[in-house]
Amino acid sequence: MVQASMRSPNMETFKQQKVEDFYDIGEELGSGQFAIVKKCREKSTGLEYAAKFIKKRQSRASRRGVCREEIEREVSILRQVLHPNIITLHDVYENRTDVVLILELVSGGELFDFLAQKESLSEEEATSFIKQILDGVNYLHTKKIAHFDLKPENIMLLDKTIPIPHIKLIDFGLAHEIEDGVEFKNIFGTPEFVAPEIVNYEPLGLEADMWSIGVITYILLSGASPFLGDTKQETLANITAVSYDFDEEFFSQTSELAKDFIRKLLVKETRKRLTIQEALRHPWIMSKGEARAPEQWKTQPTQLKTKRLREYTLKCHSSMPPNNTYVNFERFAHVVEDVAQVDKGCHALAGAHDTLQDDVEALVAIYNEKEAWYREENENARHNLSQLKYEFRKVESLKKLLREDIQTTGASLGGMARKLDHLQVQFEALRQQLSADVQWMQELVSSFQLESRNTDGYGLGSAFHQNTSESLSELLNRSHTEEILASLKL
Repeated sequence: MVQASMRSPNMETFKQQKVEDFYDIGEELGSGQFAIVKKCREKSTGLEYAAKFIKKRQSRASRRGVCREEIEREVSILRQVLHPNIITLHDVYENRTDVVLILELVSGGELFDFLAQKESLSEEEATSFIKQILDGVNYLHTKKIAHFDLKPENIMLLDKTIPIPHIKLIDFGLAHEIEDGVEFKNIFGTPEFVAPEIVNYEPLGLEADMWSIGVITYILLSGASPFLGDTKQETLANITAVSYDFDEEFFSQTSELAKDFIRKLLVKETRKRLTIQEALRHPWIMSKGEARAPEQWKTQPTQLKTKRLREYTLKCHSSMPPNNTYVNFERFAHVVEDVAQVDKGCHALAGAHDTLQDDVEALVAIYNEKEAWYREENENARHNLSQLKYEFRKVESLKKLLREDIQTTGASLGGMARKLDHLQVQFEALRQQLSADVQWMQELVSSFQLESRNTDGYGLGSAFHQNTSESLSELLNRSHTEEILASLKL
């Protein structure tokens, strides 16, 4: 990971390039409300990483996505840290909708899932895991960084195939750098693990992480959650009252040193709560076999049953809301007032019961009336539809008859056209024959004129020619007209 000095969040810049150009994106590893984590492989080196796609909030008024300031804060913190028990940041990309964090691939699963698969767990094993958590938190706290979201889902194993797997703290979406003299308040985190000062909206510091470690240790050793109630409101009320105990059913095999460690973490007053340095020096963490009671020194270490832890993890996975990281629990800040308002509302509803009953009866009567009206309208519509169908069938029948008539007329027109073509051919032949006859007659008349001029000098030839022409014209008119009329009889 590339180390970088802490900069103001608004100074953070990300690579404005497509992450797919540099990484092959693979299977999904996990998802939340505004983030999804996928396995990826760097093309240039072949190394595997985890790509966390964080959906950006598109506008200040929107409630969907993570605002850029929060993303930049997470990236800025990850760029500061380099520790064996903390996930490392490799690279950051940004596109129009997402910021993509290329993170160290942590493939061993959750710590609690790993422990739940074991038949039993010794306190020595438990302390080895808690010690790793404390080492990671100690590194953060020396840099004045509070995680604010320590819980089993964010305690992962790098590789679960070795006897004592290596722990990695993940998900720094809620992490903040605590500045001296600057008061910081917020309501966030997962209700089951948040400290009383978060619930009460009091100034926050590194102490909130120590409370969460106490809750995690309690669950790890017993499989039971110290403050978990039937509702979130009940859970938060238990936290503010620090209402928990070491039930003999769950802690009969647990050492007093372990209980003392938990007691000193689950303290409401932040000044009296163990610091990270004090927790690392606690006898339960420092000791190995000494953690057992004197009468157990000569016997094997007590084995804690993991059955209840297995049940706890199964229940958490089946009921876990999506994306605990970015869920805002602001609605629980004034839980007592909300409960009082709900109670008052219930009384108001009880008082208005009779009025509501009358309203319901009136609505039922209106509904029945409207139903009868709609039924009648429906019958009318059905009748009209039936009539329309009948008229439609009539129109279809007429269309069919008209189509047949058109086809018949078309056939007749075709026959007439053929006859007309035949007549035009006959007319052309007659015209040519008539033209030839006229030409012959003209030649014949011309020859008569010549002969008459030679024999009769007194105009007898002209008279003959006139009489002959008239006779021939009459003959031609009579013969050809009758022939044409005869041919026109269709």
